[in-house]
Amino acid sequence: MTPRQRILEALQRHPTDVVPVGNAVSIATTHLMAATGCFFPEAHTDPELMAGLAAAGHEILGLDTIAPVFSVQHEADALGCEVNWGRVDLMPECGVHPCRSAADIRLRADLLVHPSIVVVLDALRILRERHPDVALVGKVFGPWTLAYHLFGVERFLIMTLDSPDEVRRILRALMPLPALFARAQIEAGADAITLADHATGDLVSPIMYHDFLWPLHRELAGDIRAPVILHICGDTLDRIAWISRSGLACFHFESKVPADQARWAAGERIALMGNINNPRTLLFGAEDDVAAEVEACLLAGVEIIAPECAVPLTTPTDNLQAMVRAARG
Repeated sequence: MTPRQRILEALQRHPTDVVPVGNAVSIATTHLMAATGCFFPEAHTDPELMAGLAAAGHEILGLDTIAPVFSVQHEADALGCEVNWGRVDLMPECGVHPCRSAADIRLRADLLVHPSIVVVLDALRILRERHPDVALVGKVFGPWTLAYHLFGVERFLIMTLDSPDEVRRILRALMPLPALFARAQIEAGADAITLADHATGDLVSPIMYHDFLWPLHRELAGDIRAPVILHICGDTLDRIAWISRSGLACFHFESKVPADQARWAAGERIALMGNINNPRTLLFGAEDDVAAEVEACLLAGVEIIAPECAVPLTTPTDNLQAMVRAARG
């Protein structure tokens, strides 16, 4: 199988020739920047540099995927938040949250020609031409995360308690953006789309997830005409059963959920991707530590081995390559 075939088959829970290894979010590190000559912050805003750094995931690490979106701020910038694009050792940050109510949300008709959106689409086109046999994974952010950008995390979470109907209006107003951006990425060459929505168990109860977000994730699963990989940070064990019934192709989960428990909660309804620990194992561990976590995922039946989330910028290349070696056995 080609890497592209391997990932697409795994997303359908079909057998593959070898265990796929990929990434649903960022694998950008300072080591890979030095190896490719493609550095932050320019790699967030220049499509050639974005494509060059992203391709290191396949060319240097040996992953079956290439995922060109490193930051969580592209849509935020297009929506009118003030974004600091960071520096070589610092991810971008959103500093201004311009909205107070759903009435303040404006999705411009020309959103897809905003520079922060165009850079992603152009990078995907470059990568599709250069890597026709590798799985390209685009990325969009769901309405919950977009609301964090526009309203600020604390203010928005308070609104979920004080003004739940207004929160529903906010989420509904933001729903067109991830579907629109995802379809544009598919047209540009993406094979699958990561839907990242930060409804972590630390901030959002399972009841809140089910009432506010689960119906919207189900809707996006139908609107995005490609396999969708949902990523939610943190401990999500209490909502995996709902996620697995959403129509999404895959759930990308963190190490706070043991792989065997994730498989138990998901049943056979959805593919799983993850959950190799970042701060303990990939950043500071040895190759044996990486191999042990990969083995736990394989025994649990995780379809795609991957880091649990965006890797720390100083993660050693050897440990990321060790993840691939361990999965290949």
